[in-house]
Amino acid sequence: MTIWFRPVIQASLQIFNMNNPSQSFVKFEKIDKSYDGEVLVVKNLNLDIAKGEFVTMLGPSGSGKTTTLMMLAGFETPTNGEIFLDTKPISKIPPYEREIGMVFQNYALFPHMTVEENLSFPLEVRKISKPETKEKVQKALDMVELGNFGTRFPAQLSGGQQQRVALARALVFEPRLVLMDEPLGALDKNLREQMQYEIKHIHDRIGITVVYVTHDQSEALTMSNRIAVFNDGVVQQLSTPDILYEKPENSFVAKFIGENNTLNGVVTDVNGETCTVELDNGFGKVKALKINVNEKGDKTQLSIRPERVTIDSTNPESNNFEGKIQELIYLGDHIRARLNVCGNDEFIVKVPNEGSFSHKEGDLLNLSWNPDDVRALDI
Repeated sequence: MTIWFRPVIQASLQIFNMNNPSQSFVKFEKIDKSYDGEVLVVKNLNLDIAKGEFVTMLGPSGSGKTTTLMMLAGFETPTNGEIFLDTKPISKIPPYEREIGMVFQNYALFPHMTVEENLSFPLEVRKISKPETKEKVQKALDMVELGNFGTRFPAQLSGGQQQRVALARALVFEPRLVLMDEPLGALDKNLREQMQYEIKHIHDRIGITVVYVTHDQSEALTMSNRIAVFNDGVVQQLSTPDILYEKPENSFVAKFIGENNTLNGVVTDVNGETCTVELDNGFGKVKALKINVNEKGDKTQLSIRPERVTIDSTNPESNNFEGKIQELIYLGDHIRARLNVCGNDEFIVKVPNEGSFSHKEGDLLNLSWNPDDVRALDI
């Protein structure tokens, strides 16, 4: 069973901390970054992270997420603004003095060193005594369930084991903060999912602050307390996983997080928190939540999650349309139906597999969705 969301109380406390500047452990303040002096790859970034929080920077390639992580690590310098760690500015502090652990996609283990020697290295650099080094190394290996692998070399380990060694090395010197840059990208699907839970459980146990970078939305939803969705150098939305999925604030977030159906139209009526939208090409009207449209005449893109659409039902209080089945895919616990709805050939409905679905390709279905499940967003 996939568990997406942390306990509500914990999430609420973290949101409280984010609204209280004195609780910020990591703070990006008015950060810009340009490599050529002209184009900004990160634009006016303001972001607060609480101590012990797991925050993921999520976005497509070139969105600015990795550059942001590299500035926090000290491998890149902000063009404008300042980064604070535990209230202290760190932009002029070299990486090795920041006491930050790093985990990379390619593991970055020394192939000529044993696992123990790989973990000992950051402690020796910090001139930790040999007895204390040995104790810390064993503790870190036990933490990632590799306590008996200390004498092996990286080449003698599986990909998942190497990644756990890399994680242990990042934690062994007890850093204030751990940064992870696409650490699971090289693993196969099953191992990647297993490692997601392992990293999540380690974070839960030790409570260290983690900033994680990925382009994988399911990875972000599984592991994070909060997710910052990046696009074109700007954070589009910063929210807990449930809020991000259920209440996207713009079209980019709605499309990037989870599967999403879209219909375009023009606002014809506004009534408090709801609006009526006339669909393009005369396909009818849809009642929706008014998210970031303001008045009649505004163009909008409607967002409807596939699991919020019901079939073979009509309700006068809902939006009722007809769809023609284009394709059916059996996925065990549900059937994924691709339909033509209001001119959109890629309209997806997820039908729970309860044994009663008897429709076939070419059939017409009655579809219904609640106005509260449709969000009128910008285009």
